[in-house]
Amino acid sequence: MDDGSFEVLLAKSGRTVRVPRGESVLDVLEAHGVDVQWLCRSGICGTCETAVLAGEPEHHDSVLSGAERASGRVMMVCVSRSRSAKLVLEL
Repeated sequence: MDDGSFEVLLAKSGRTVRVPRGESVLDVLEAHGVDVQWLCRSGICGTCETAVLAGEPEHHDSVLSGAERASGRVMMVCVSRSRSAKLVLEL
């Protein structure tokens, strides 16, 4: 059953966190003590841009170009989610 959640693996620490439906990746990371820079929390500034090492991000930002979105190599963790069951982020 798809409950809208997904896992995020933090490549640098090896930790995995679950992001429930209705919560942002940024909120979950902060709740687990992961320091991520951010300013707007609405996907318009680009401060929280994070490298994606594996998985398929679902972009909801207003910053990335079409080519950047298609590459799947970065995402704005304040608003974007995952199309895949798991994302691996360079954090």
